[in-house]
Amino acid sequence: MILTGPAIAAAVSAGEITIVPYDAARLSPNAYDWRLGDTIRVCDGDLDAAVPTAFTELAIPASGLVLRPGVLYLGVTLEKTGSETYAQLLNGDRTIGALGIWVHVSAPLGHQGHAIRWTLEIRAAKPARVYPGMTFGKLVFLATLGAPASYQQQRAKYAATPGIDVSRLYEEISQGAL
Repeated sequence: MILTGPAIAAAVSAGEITIVPYDAARLSPNAYDWRLGDTIRVCDGDLDAAVPTAFTELAIPASGLVLRPGVLYLGVTLEKTGSETYAQLLNGDRTIGALGIWVHVSAPLGHQGHAIRWTLEIRAAKPARVYPGMTFGKLVFLATLGAPASYQQQRAKYAATPGIDVSRLYEEISQGAL
């Protein structure tokens, strides 16, 4: 079940959902409009699942940053979101898609109990300028069924992610997971 905008607002007021910073004007009928943070990582060179990704970290200036095709960018949400009661789905939105920007296609699920600033996978079809704090997508909250299992209590690679995080699949590969 997807929460409506008023249900999200009530859950924020009740302390069941955390959105920091929170702005009630960013609520829509079934979602919260999240924004792009002010930092982006440009993934350098070829990517290899067995080694940490090399990157250059940039502050996104107020004048904007042009995203280029063929480059993988890792961004971060402005908002830190989470809930011990609800799961989350983070998506780009139509306005970003109409600029030829694909964001967070591979990992939209925020598990129950996961409280983070989301790492964003960002690609551009054409050169596109982005700005810190611009609306970048929608966050949906979902009611869960069954016994709760907080993500923060799991032995999960990304449970303590403070912001932008590169893939840590190399941790599994180096332990012989394949």
